[in-house]
Amino acid sequence: MADATITIDGMSCQHCVMRVKKALEGLNGVMGTNVSVGRAEVSFDEAKIQRKEIENAIVKAGYKIKE
Repeated sequence: MADATITIDGMSCQHCVMRVKKALEGLNGVMGTNVSVGRAEVSFDEAKIQRKEIENAIVKAGYKIKE
């Protein structure tokens, strides 16, 4: 089990939060999320999914990852 805190650019409201949360919870290997405007805390199983795949799901949902 691993944890990651990802900073997200382009989120401005609760709708954005729900969109990111839905995208993350649909991924195989994501065990838990805590999403707020501009930030996602994700617990995941590294044997099933990598951080880059999680970041790609956020980008696919319409947001940018802040490095």
